[in-house]
Amino acid sequence: MAKVAKNIAARITSQVAKRAKQITVFLMDVDGTITNGGVTLLSLPDGSAQEIKTFDAHDGQGLSLAHTAGIRTGVITGRGSAALQRRAKELKIEFVYEHQAQKIAAYEEILKKTGASEAMVAYLGDDLPDITIMRRVGLAVAVGDAAPEVKRVAHHVTRAIGGKGAAREVVELILKSKGIWEEMIDKARA
Repeated sequence: MAKVAKNIAARITSQVAKRAKQITVFLMDVDGTITNGGVTLLSLPDGSAQEIKTFDAHDGQGLSLAHTAGIRTGVITGRGSAALQRRAKELKIEFVYEHQAQKIAAYEEILKKTGASEAMVAYLGDDLPDITIMRRVGLAVAVGDAAPEVKRVAHHVTRAIGGKGAAREVVELILKSKGIWEEMIDKARA
């Protein structure tokens, strides 16, 4: 594990660390960032379908640590699902904006609610609808398998792909840049 932490730390530029140190609000897309981007539909006997989402436990631990550290979290997504509502509640994600075809209005509302400047916001994205927000935030992060256009506007690209620990990687980046990672390890909860 120590070798992995060193590898992550070695990839962080001083400019990215400086940006990450300022973060008080961490926002993210859902499909392709905290899920793998797949949309699984289960056919039901009545002819309807139920959507199934898979969330990574490491991302959950990271978001839980962010909450414990006082970092406010939120999601802005074009889709909506009961699974997301449940997961957000479990992880105490404060801001949940679903059915947002254009995400910028939700982002601006969150800025007003938090009183945070754009420099204090991190955003994790994977695809074209995320770019508008990513161009404005203090720390724009793309998942490892993001669209090339998203990677080009990002300040940092995670090693992890969407739904496989990318959000956790961002939280570690923020907490390590703030110098509180080791302290937060002792506060981790199952």
